[in-house]
Formats: sequence, structure tokens, C-alpha cells
Amino acid sequence: MNTNMFESFEPEKKACCTPHRGEVAATERCEISPKETEGSTEGMVHLEGGPFLMGYEGPEAWPSDGEGPVREVTLDPFWLDITTVTNAHYAEFVDATGYLTESERFGWAYVFIGQLTDSRQRKLRDTQTVQGLQWWYAIEGAYWKKPEGAGSTIKKRMDHPVVSVSWNDAVAYAKWAGKRLPTEAEWEYAARGATKQTMYPWGSELEPKGKHRCNVWQGDFPNRNTAADGYQWTAPARSFRKSEWGFYNQIGNVWEWCADWFSPAWHKEASVETRVNPKGPTSGDNRVMKGGSFLCHESYCNRYRLGARTANTPDSATTNLGFRCAMDV
Repeated sequence: MNTNMFESFEPEKKACCTPHRGEVAATERCEISPKETEGSTEGMVHLEGGPFLMGYEGPEAWPSDGEGPVREVTLDPFWLDITTVTNAHYAEFVDATGYLTESERFGWAYVFIGQLTDSRQRKLRDTQTVQGLQWWYAIEGAYWKKPEGAGSTIKKRMDHPVVSVSWNDAVAYAKWAGKRLPTEAEWEYAARGATKQTMYPWGSELEPKGKHRCNVWQGDFPNRNTAADGYQWTAPARSFRKSEWGFYNQIGNVWEWCADWFSPAWHKEASVETRVNPKGPTSGDNRVMKGGSFLCHESYCNRYRLGARTANTPDSATTNLGFRCAMDV
């Protein structure tokens, strides 16, 4: 990576590190029929549900994101994937259905500049990029199978999370698999496990006893990633120690799409709708994302905490955005 590219950049608003697709022409969506059989619970964890404390209030919180208030939420039992959906999983879906992702139909997806070759970085340096997120470029030909564009491949990353998939692409996969996306409340309940208001599934220290427990940015963001945690970009879906309840990588690695429309205020009014099996508002412009990614760093976007949240348009796709599935009991 060109380490001098962003020397003068000092983020002001510190928005989330994922760009949205913006004003682009709509594309015709592919209708996917679910499998004839019910979804399999293989590779999933059964969760009992019940009450838990959701949200976060503290010095690290982003009030504009609507992280608080901390509130008791009650859930019915459900199943959740142990890992994010991998490239191998998504390839099975595409092979079975012929589905074209939105990135393929749009003809491009967002790629973090450090993931591009030095020669390509130099060519892109003076071109238009995302305002306020100068490290993202819209790369022609980038999609889940070629996440960094022409010449890239996932052949050695079949066990990594599938990326460059939009919310709509994730829903299509889930429908085919006989599953669904988890609600934000379900995702956070599963990630918290038996903890209450800790920052991470393993406690309140990012690196307890100096041990890396997740894949986030190490070094000087966005100039230099030392990959001290073992991974410069995505890590295999089963990396690091699994959580107490049996899940891998709910913090870091890739952002995970949730089912809900995003609102910073909807949940602040206590009601049955917002406290018992909440599913978010009935409409919106953006869908919820949880967990952070390999691009998160405390100096810029510390939204890799359990109570943190952000959002993106349902047609957006980036190289740090994936998903896992849930299923009703």
C-alpha cells in the first residue's frame, strides 16, 4: 500500500467506514425461489431467547447512531449461523440459481484502496472517490467472485466471508437457503452471550492479556495496516477463538447485514413493538449493519463494539461487508 497517500487526511465527522452506492440507476432484481426443503440447522446454534440488555451508553458511544438507551429486550428462541456465509456457501447458491448480484448488474463495487495493486493505486489517485472516505474507489468489474476487480480471485479464500454483496443479495441467499437475516436484536443477543454490558463478547478489553481476539485494523488508519492480528484484509470465517455461545467473528472481519431498517430514534420509545421481538421501523432508506470490520480502528471508527451500529443502503456493496443467517425455531 502507498503509505503516503493519506498523510494529510484528518477525519472530521468520523462517519462509518463503509460508503453507499449513491444515486445510481435501479436494476431489475432476480426473483429467487427457496429450496423445496426446509432450511437446515447444520452449522447453526440454537438460542433460547428471553430478556437481555441491548444497546450501549458510554464515552465510546455514537449518540447520533442511536446506540442508547440501554433497554431490556425479550426475544423468542431462534437459530443463528456459527459463521458468516462464506465464498464457498455463496458459490453453491449462485451455481444452483444463476443469481446475478447487484454489483454484477451495476457493473462495479467499492474496493478499499489498500487492496489494489500499487500500479492501480497510482492510476486512481487523482480520480474522483468518495467524499470524506477517500480510501474507497468504485472499481469496475468488482463483485463477490472478483472482490478487487479484474484479475482478483477468491480461489484461496473459499473459507473467507463472501463480500461485495448487498443487503438484497444477502436476502436472496437467505431465501434460497430457507433462512432469513437476523434482526438487529437477535444479532446483538447472540453476540453478547451471557455477558451484560461488556464492550466485546469476551469482555471489555479489545486485546485481553495482549491476545488478539478479532480482525480489526492494526497500525495507522488508513495509511498502514501492520496485520499484527494475523490478517491484513478478511480472515477465514472460523478464525480466532469462538464465543462462549459458539460463534466466530461477530466482532471485526466483516460488517454483517441485519434485517432491520435503520433508525437512530425508533427504539427510544418503550413499547411492545420496540421491546419484544423488535424488528425495527417499517420503512427507511438504510439497513442495519453490526459488528465492525477489518477496517475498524479506535482512531476513526470504533463501531466494532457490541452495542454499536451503523447502516448502509440495501443496494450497496463493499469489500468489508458480509452477512450470516438466522432461522425461526
